[in-house]
Amino acid sequence: MSGFGGPHGPARQPSPYVASPDRRHGWIRVFLGGLLLWLASLVVTLLTANANLVPTLILLGSFLVPVTFVGWAFERWCDEQVTTELVVNCFVTGGVLGVLGASLLETYLLHPSPYLFLGVGLIEEAAKLAALVYLTRHLERRDSRDGAVLGAAVGFGFAALETAGYAFNALLTVRGLSLGNLVETELVRGLFAPLGHGLWTAILGGVLFARPGRPLRLSGALLAAYLWVSVLHALWDSANEIAVMLTFLLTDSPWQLRLLQYGYMPSPTPEQVHLFTVLSNAWLALVGLLGIGTLLGVWARGRREV
Repeated sequence: MSGFGGPHGPARQPSPYVASPDRRHGWIRVFLGGLLLWLASLVVTLLTANANLVPTLILLGSFLVPVTFVGWAFERWCDEQVTTELVVNCFVTGGVLGVLGASLLETYLLHPSPYLFLGVGLIEEAAKLAALVYLTRHLERRDSRDGAVLGAAVGFGFAALETAGYAFNALLTVRGLSLGNLVETELVRGLFAPLGHGLWTAILGGVLFARPGRPLRLSGALLAAYLWVSVLHALWDSANEIAVMLTFLLTDSPWQLRLLQYGYMPSPTPEQVHLFTVLSNAWLALVGLLGIGTLLGVWARGRREV
């Protein structure tokens, strides 16, 4: 009677997207273990003032959230064709290729202009997409959710390396090394990491893999998705500038306007600082929600095309 499920008909096959018991909830262990190691590194660095520990603190803090989210997505959504080796390769190799490609292009193509943020978005999303295409070109079977996870791996690898760079720059001040600036940078970027690079490249990966059984190629849907995530990227990067503009539009005073007319930047009031913080975080949340909604739409479309 092999292959039958008894009196109730054929046995149901398990979903390919259900994590096996041996890897379920592994991402929680990764996060808690990494967090404890980061906290221990921070405490020992503060107690000993040993600058040799700073790279450990930077790497643990920069990679903790990206690695955790890639692990969560891998456990929850990937089928058997997406191996741990492939995900790690996308995270490490894809992240490095994306950072290097974006750095070269931004250095030689971008100049200060009103379109700087859009240019950064177009370049960085193109670099990550190219790395994803290169690393997954030999996959025999494709699915939107696999593409989203692999795209997220590339994006989170990019984000981790970028955060490490920002943390290093925050450490260096005119007064010497600032451990407080480093920790603040890692905490803020770690908090918003799930709504940034990983999400945008996940969208591109989902669209790229949305044509089962067909080779990877440029399509109208992929081009539209690329332009859209580049716009989301630009809106994300311009959050501070938009928040400053909105804050002054809503709370400007005559003396501040006069200073601006004479070419001076007026000092903000405590109320304006508070409003700026609220508006900038609200803007980031809005852009993040747009990205999540887009990814859900890509998944829904991919399921219809299977």
